[in-house]
Amino acid sequence: MSKIVLSHVTKRFGNYYAVDDLNLTIEDKSFLTILGPSGCGKTTTLRMIAGLETPTSGKITIDGETVFSTSGINVDPAKRNIGFLFQNYALWPHMTVYQNIAFGLENVKGDFPLLATTCWQAERFGEIFSEPTLLRQCFQEARHENGKVDEKKALLNLIETFHITSFMAQSLLTMNFFDLAEQEFTAFVGEQAQRFKKSQDEELVKWEEKGFEVDDKLVLSKDGKPVMKNRRLDKGEIDAKVYEVASTLHISEYLDRYPNELSGGQQQRVAVARTLALGSKIIFMDEPLSNLDAQLRLEMRSELKRLHLETGATFVYVTHDQQEAMTLSTKICLLNNGVLQQVDTPLEVYQRPANLFVANFVGSPSLNFANVKVHQEKNGLKLSFFDGGFEGLFEPNIYVDLPSFVKKRDQRTAEEAERASEKTLDKHYVEKENRDKPFAYPIRTVTEDRFASREQPVLKDEDLVLAIRPEFIRIEDEGPIEGEVYSALPSGSETIVRIRVDKYLLTAIVYGVVDYRVGSKARLSFATSGLLLYDRQSQRLICQGSLSSVSRKN
Repeated sequence: MSKIVLSHVTKRFGNYYAVDDLNLTIEDKSFLTILGPSGCGKTTTLRMIAGLETPTSGKITIDGETVFSTSGINVDPAKRNIGFLFQNYALWPHMTVYQNIAFGLENVKGDFPLLATTCWQAERFGEIFSEPTLLRQCFQEARHENGKVDEKKALLNLIETFHITSFMAQSLLTMNFFDLAEQEFTAFVGEQAQRFKKSQDEELVKWEEKGFEVDDKLVLSKDGKPVMKNRRLDKGEIDAKVYEVASTLHISEYLDRYPNELSGGQQQRVAVARTLALGSKIIFMDEPLSNLDAQLRLEMRSELKRLHLETGATFVYVTHDQQEAMTLSTKICLLNNGVLQQVDTPLEVYQRPANLFVANFVGSPSLNFANVKVHQEKNGLKLSFFDGGFEGLFEPNIYVDLPSFVKKRDQRTAEEAERASEKTLDKHYVEKENRDKPFAYPIRTVTEDRFASREQPVLKDEDLVLAIRPEFIRIEDEGPIEGEVYSALPSGSETIVRIRVDKYLLTAIVYGVVDYRVGSKARLSFATSGLLLYDRQSQRLICQGSLSSVSRKN
């Protein structure tokens, strides 16, 4: 289990709050992405969990064990068993890929079970020579057109086919039997299988005479319990782990190369392999793909998603790239100004953003926003928008009683104000320099972007915000709203179209190979039940629904 829990975690530098009262649970084996704009507290959160940054207050637990608390607990980073992959790969330029991956393993020291190593090698050799067809195939696939065996390729084939160390594979090569005729090859392999089986049996007897038991994994035990010893990993164990992760990341053929001989994507794979080799059940990644080009980023996203499933580790990933967050994560955590905005699955964050900040941040192109006036009717909410020039009926997917929502909102606002007031009475309280402000959601016009917060109007309960994703705007002949094409950006599979309606600009996405002439007329409709309605005062999501009976007011 690698569950991580942050309880009321705060980190401030002077009176600047990098992370403000964060409560977050990262489930075991999940892939959680911390998403947000630059300076929102993403990396600080990651570093606090890893122990590289000390929180100002709060509590952090990993796998049920407290690794930090204000009461005085602060476990050393090296003992938190977390693998960390930075934006800068930090590969040693004077070391080969093999040495870079092995470096961390060579310095690992801990309580490891004792193995009957010689017995294990005899068993593995016996099993290998018991599979003559596979063994011959390893050499046949490594032959050049001239019939000679490429020893490097043969070595990799042996390691990956039989899951042995490079030392054992090299021993097989030195036996120099791969050029034998088929009959001689079969006889030689049979003899070796018997020889190593006999050697294994003799080794088992020796251990038993010394009072040890040897289990099916060839771990030495006494009284049914593995014999543990505080030691470093031996060369064979390190070698096996290096080749294991190298095979997983498809970089086995590069193990003898130096970093400057690799492409950016290959270097990235080496950095990931080095992190995975340590066997950490928690892997932290801080914008690890930002230095790669678009094609390599896409390739590495697929690799990371595959690795997450194969390793069963808990991945925590930091990025400001929403596409990475959407494609990789099992859950997304959005931060803004150090404050948690929403934690949910990628599709839920996209379809039902909790507030106006999340709605604007997630999605490309971003949402269209319109200030609306609302009046509740029996069959829905009557909306007036575009400065009262249009009206329509908003039908929520789930019934909404607006007066009840307003009452709960006011109650919640009062409770939050009371808690904030109580905090100021604490003698350790430090006033927040980077105060939280209402998000300035953009309303685009032909002259400039107007921001709601700049106007600072006196808001009433009837003031709401309608949010429409570009893909939900349809351009069709019978659309109820008439506009004019302001710009069109075709990209092959889709075209981003900006349409002017009076002084307002709406962004639409039209899928397929299509283009529009600037200045031409276009009629619009909203053909979906995925439109979003937000409270303008609290900026929280009220409901999702559809807009019908849209018409221009006379």
